[in-house]
Amino acid sequence: MPRLSGPELVAALRPSHPGLRVLYLSGYTDDAVVRRGVGEAGAPFLQKPYTPHGLAQKVRDVLDR
Repeated sequence: MPRLSGPELVAALRPSHPGLRVLYLSGYTDDAVVRRGVGEAGAPFLQKPYTPHGLAQKVRDVLDR
């Protein structure tokens, strides 16, 4: 995203959408994402590359939480 990182966007949206569910996507490993401050520890994460089926499963998991 050109102006905000994913976590910045989530922080901006959460006050008006407290039940917002988030799925982070990245080419980095989940550990590298957290170390770089790009995501929240324990937040749902899907590493690239992923399949359409893998994405659908992960979105379903996030929505079912």
